[in-house]
Amino acid sequence: MTLKALIKNYNSANLVLRIAIAIVLGSLLGVILPSQKWIGEFGTLFVSALKAVAPVLVFILIVCSLASGKSHLDRRFGRVALLYLTSTLVASLVAMVASFIFPQKLDLANAFGASAAPSDISEVMHNLLIHAVSNPFAAIVEANYIGILVWSACLGFAIKKIASETTLSVLKDLTASVTLVVRWIINLAPIGIMGVVFTSVSTNGIGIFKTYGSLILILVVTMFFMAFVVVPAIVGVMLRRDPYPLVLKCFKSSAVTAFFTRSSAANIPVNMTLCKKLGLDSEFYSVSIPLGATFNMSGAAITITVMTLATVHTLGIPVTMSSALAVCFLATLGACGTSGVAGGSLLLIPLACTPFGISSEVAMQVVAVGFIIGVVQDSLETALNSSTDAIFTATAEYRAWQKQGKPLPKEFFREHGTEEH
Repeated sequence: MTLKALIKNYNSANLVLRIAIAIVLGSLLGVILPSQKWIGEFGTLFVSALKAVAPVLVFILIVCSLASGKSHLDRRFGRVALLYLTSTLVASLVAMVASFIFPQKLDLANAFGASAAPSDISEVMHNLLIHAVSNPFAAIVEANYIGILVWSACLGFAIKKIASETTLSVLKDLTASVTLVVRWIINLAPIGIMGVVFTSVSTNGIGIFKTYGSLILILVVTMFFMAFVVVPAIVGVMLRRDPYPLVLKCFKSSAVTAFFTRSSAANIPVNMTLCKKLGLDSEFYSVSIPLGATFNMSGAAITITVMTLATVHTLGIPVTMSSALAVCFLATLGACGTSGVAGGSLLLIPLACTPFGISSEVAMQVVAVGFIIGVVQDSLETALNSSTDAIFTATAEYRAWQKQGKPLPKEFFREHGTEEH
């Protein structure tokens, strides 16, 4: 078979099938050839490429959509923001209940080094505001999506007021070009994921399951409950339709890549492509998806809550309802300030420990435990965070369709003898 024929067959194969094959291949290579570290470089290159192109894509898309469209902050934006915040709060409450039913204890005998964490919620809010008005070029370079959202929106509205048709045409061509580059990168996802899986298997093995199996299990079960029970319930209540066709479509298309890249920011291009396939308005999702990568953090809220209450149980500290609810509140606000990169939620654990008077030294040991189990915890957390960005974006827009009397896509919503409202 010639190289040209091989590339043609690769491009014509279903992407999900290619990713599934890559996962199996990466796992086998990690077991059989763990010393061949060069295989892992494919994963490093893929994730780095996604992280590099995502800020540019988001900036260009928002500027273009606001400058050339009829965009205004209609009810869809308020609706999707409410969905993001509601799901994050509910996730922390679910994690609290799970932690009381199945209390966990940690081995905190050893002290580990870790990065500095914010000391209180005011510091988290201060950091958010500072990021919002940071240098726009630095925001793109550093993948600061809060700053990107603010400055791209300002520039988009400004261009809309004064730009000529020629300028708008150039801007649209530039957007199409960046989008094409993103498609090229996503098409190489199977090769990159093979490298990511190889690195995980060859480096971590199954050792973490022996030491922290119970903790990992409660995190996994809680996140799965959130993904397949709570999120569909929220979508079903909002749309009054069977939510699972839409939810499963989004999980299949978005959660897989997010699981392996472990970065909501890196998964933004994947979610953008998914939203286009769902028939959503690009003027809406070009803003709501990066907004979700910043504020929609139900997986992070689960991690913060479970790890904090595991620390409390380990130290034998009595838990009152008010202190437990304080943890949920801090986990929700803290999660919304979590950076969209691997391990971003773990540094908010010391903040959630403050209602119990737990010292920062002990809390940072818990952060270190989080990094140890991160190969599972952070992967699932990111998969839940990022895939629900697309789910809630679709839900907000489809609800707007219902209000307008526009039929929902038959692929996901079948009529049951009732008219759209």
